[in-house]
Amino acid sequence: MSNQTALIVDDEPDIRSLLEITLGRMGITTYTAADLSSARALLEEHKPQLCLTDMNLPDGNGIELVQWIQQHSPSTPVAVITAYGSMDTAIESLKAGAFDFVSKPVELPRLRELVNSALKLSEPKTETTAEADNPGLLLGNSPELRKLRNQTRKLARSQAPVFISGESGSGKELVARMIHLQGPRAEAPFVAVNCGAIPSELMESEFFGHKKGSFTGAVENKDGLFRSADGGTLFLDEVADLPLAMQVKLLRAIQEKAVRPVGDTKEIPVDIRVLSATHKNLPELVLSGDFRQDLFYRINVIELAVPALRERRDDIPLLAEHILERIAGEYECDPATLTSAAIDRLKSYDFPGNVRELENILERAFTLCDEDRIDADDLHLGGAVAQGSAARGPGNGGGELSDLVPEGEIDLEDYLETIERQAIEKALEATRWNKTAAAKRLGISFRAMRYRLKKLGME
Repeated sequence: MSNQTALIVDDEPDIRSLLEITLGRMGITTYTAADLSSARALLEEHKPQLCLTDMNLPDGNGIELVQWIQQHSPSTPVAVITAYGSMDTAIESLKAGAFDFVSKPVELPRLRELVNSALKLSEPKTETTAEADNPGLLLGNSPELRKLRNQTRKLARSQAPVFISGESGSGKELVARMIHLQGPRAEAPFVAVNCGAIPSELMESEFFGHKKGSFTGAVENKDGLFRSADGGTLFLDEVADLPLAMQVKLLRAIQEKAVRPVGDTKEIPVDIRVLSATHKNLPELVLSGDFRQDLFYRINVIELAVPALRERRDDIPLLAEHILERIAGEYECDPATLTSAAIDRLKSYDFPGNVRELENILERAFTLCDEDRIDADDLHLGGAVAQGSAARGPGNGGGELSDLVPEGEIDLEDYLETIERQAIEKALEATRWNKTAAAKRLGISFRAMRYRLKKLGME
C-alpha cells in the first residue's frame, strides 16, 4: 500500500533513528517528535495511520499520549515502547487503549509484525470481511446486546488480552470469534480450545507441541495449539480448569511470546492474541489459591461480560426466528413459526442454559410440532416428559434397564443413535418404505421423520 504514515515519539535520537530506518524500509513515511506537545501537534496536522511512543518523555509519559489519542483520534492505533521486563506498565498502557506494546531493546522482527498488524486497521474493509459484521447468535436489539457488539468492535482494534465472563451457553466463544473477525488478525487462524477437555498428562504437548520420539507415542513432530494459532488468535475456553503446573507454563509462553515443544531445547517465537473465558468466578479461585494471580492479571487485562439470555428477554423472538431458519435449512424443510403463546412462554422462561438451551428446545420442538407452527405446549418447558412410546423405551413394555444397556463402557450418543436407526429401519420395512406410514407407526410427525432421517444420514 502507498502513502502509509507513522508518528514516532521518543526523546532518544538513536531510537528515533532506528525506528525511522526500520519503518522507512517498510515503505512507511515517518514523522518524529521528542516530546508530548510536539507529538500532539504532528498528530493533528498529519493524521498518521500509526503512532509509536516511548513510555518516558520529557513533558509526560506514553500513557498520557494514549489517552489523548483515544479522545482526539480514536481510529489511530498507538503502540507503546516499554522498558524491558516492565509488564505492569505494558498492561497499564493496554488498559488505557494502546493497540499493543513492544519492549526495549526493540526486536525488529517483533516491531515489523506489530506495525503490519496496526496498519491493517487502516485498510478499507473488503467484501471478504463481511462475515465479521454478521452477528450470528449475537442477535438482538436490546441495550445489553448493542453494548456488547460495540465493545467487541472496539476491542477488535486492540491486541490486549480479553477475559470473557458469562454463564454456560451464553455465547462466550461467539464473542471471541467476533473480536477475532473484526480485527487485523481476521485472515489468520482462530484456534479455540476447551482447557477442561484435555487430559493433564497431554496438556503440555497439546499446547506447545512435541518433537518426534520425545515420549512414548510421539511418532512424529507436532506443532501444538500455540503454533497452530501463530499470526492469529488463541481462545482458551474454561481457562479456570487448567491445573496449576500448566498455569505457570502458560504464563511464561504468553509473556515471552515463545513456546518450547516437549523434547526440544530451543524456544520458538509465536505471534498470537490470547482471548480466554470461563463460567466460573476467577477472582474467587485466585483468592482460594486455585488460580495463579499473575496469570489472572495477564489474561484479564480487559474484562468483557456476556449477558445471560434472561437479561435480554426482548431479543428472544429474533433469536428464535434465526435459529428456526437455520434448522429448516439444515434439514431442508420449510421453516416453522412460533405462535404468540409460544413466544410468551419462551420470554417467561429463565433459560439456565442460555442460548445453547434455546437452540436445543427449538430443535426438539421443530421435529415434534404439527404442520409448521410451534405452539407453547410443543416447547415442553417446565420438565414435562414426552408421553407415548418414546418415554417407554424401545420395547413395548419398557423392560429392565439392564436389558437395554450393554455391559462395560459405552458411548451413549452412539448407542442411542443405533437404537433409533434400528427402530426407523423396522418401521420403514413394515410399511414398505412409506415414510408417512412409518412416521405414524413410530408415533412421530412426518417432519420429525424427515429430521431424523437427515440427522442419521439415512435418506
